[in-house]
Amino acid sequence: MTYSALRAQQVSRYNDDAVLSAPPARLLTMLYDRLLLDLKRARLAQENTNWDSARENLLHAQAIVAELQSTLRVDLWDGAASLASIYEYAMQALIGANIYRDVERTKECIELLEPLRQGWHEASALLTTESPSVSGSVPGRALGVA
Repeated sequence: MTYSALRAQQVSRYNDDAVLSAPPARLLTMLYDRLLLDLKRARLAQENTNWDSARENLLHAQAIVAELQSTLRVDLWDGAASLASIYEYAMQALIGANIYRDVERTKECIELLEPLRQGWHEASALLTTESPSVSGSVPGRALGVA
């Protein structure tokens, strides 16, 4: 095995461990970070007519939105239904961006989801600065995620 292959394997193992050991709030922000990375890569690929790369990134973005939808706990906070609607809209836009090779829909998703990513990072930072007795629950559950 070459050094670069060994190094790639070590980085992959480290990333896997980071995900498996992350608390729910951190997992949420990691998902959002990857979602926006996928969308930006898809936009760039669409602008360069690299349809295979665009499709791959858009499909991965759809999988992340589906995961966000499935872990959203509408019974934990009042804003969950609105967030579920945003996720549904984003999913439909991503499907359309992929099917019709529509970079404008991809850009729209970026504009829609980037403020949410920033907001979740801020909320997560607030949770980590609070003590467990103040938050009253496991970090992440207060964010409305399982």
